Amino acid sequence: MRYRYSAAKDGKLVKKAVIYTSDEHGINFADVDSEAIGIIKKLKGAGFDSYIVGGAVRDLILGKKPKDFDIVSAASPAKIKRIFRNSRIIGRRFRLVHVYFGQRIFEVATFRSLKDGHTSNTFGTIDEDVLRRDFTMNALFYDPQQQIVVDYVGGMKDIKNKQVKNIINLSEIFTDDPVRMVRAVKYAAATGFSIPLNLKMKIASQSGLLSSVSPSRLTEEMLKIINSDKASLIIDLLDKTGLYNYLQPQAAELMRKNTGFRKSYLQTMSALKGIENQRGQALGSLYCDYLETTSEWKAGSIDNFKEVCKTARNFVLPMNPPRFELEYSVKKFLTSHGITIKRALPKPVNEGDAAAAKRKRRRPRKPKTTM
Repeated sequence: MRYRYSAAKDGKLVKKAVIYTSDEHGINFADVDSEAIGIIKKLKGAGFDSYIVGGAVRDLILGKKPKDFDIVSAASPAKIKRIFRNSRIIGRRFRLVHVYFGQRIFEVATFRSLKDGHTSNTFGTIDEDVLRRDFTMNALFYDPQQQIVVDYVGGMKDIKNKQVKNIINLSEIFTDDPVRMVRAVKYAAATGFSIPLNLKMKIASQSGLLSSVSPSRLTEEMLKIINSDKASLIIDLLDKTGLYNYLQPQAAELMRKNTGFRKSYLQTMSALKGIENQRGQALGSLYCDYLETTSEWKAGSIDNFKEVCKTARNFVLPMNPPRFELEYSVKKFLTSHGITIKRALPKPVNEGDAAAAKRKRRRPRKPKTTM
């Protein structure tokens, strides 16, 4: 075990971080994505300190193979863009770079400072960046070239003790960003970690802050949950902590009132576990049990497809999925029940309107005049 030091204001060296070697952190290097390693190598070769960060490091330490590898660097978005031709800068408030390898996307962020608070977009150093992160388990930096983990906040110890610990002070963490409550519960359910009592109490007292979060952000969080392999466990814990009332209020109310619905709803989510979700399958899992128990189906076919889509959309509010994705998932649901969708007949047109439309189409264009 080694340590990283930095100079304090009085010039004295202060211990800032613990550095764990490969023998100590136990990460299997074979589980680290080769493209992510290549990105780190290229950034460091250009002179920029860079690491794999967040959930990927947590999962690697837990012996899991991550789906995504996020990267953080001292390079600015513009410099990252110049280094990687296969990339583009995204975001308005929080500018990031997406580096593309075929269908795969690697998110590369720049170290941010605390100058304007925990949600600022001013660039800074790794020492500042780590203090902006929400929970210690997600604040570990992994250098795949040296195969070391840099720990500023005791994240390694909290992972070993299986606890979700906050970095940002409890008086600010959820007022700055209420979605962090959802993440705390999501991480606990997905890893089997416990949430300390003080953190639980703060979530209970401030859960109402989620009502001010935009539908687009709630949609993003819900899509992450239902596309994970722990959807049932996460939703179960979100419901028990009262947070699901703000993510899926109608489903939460039905689960409280009807134990049968709760059981079938969580079973539907559990069925997503361990399989590669097909397009529409995960989204359909949010409303299919409701449609099963509340809709009357006509034998063999249905001619009110738009009404079914409207019912499904209203049920998943405030989530606001793209229209084409919702329609696709509803069609998939109906097809699974052997129900065909009648094509809507074209709107009748009277002869006068048809003739007028025909004349309009044949009307010659006026020649252009020149000066």
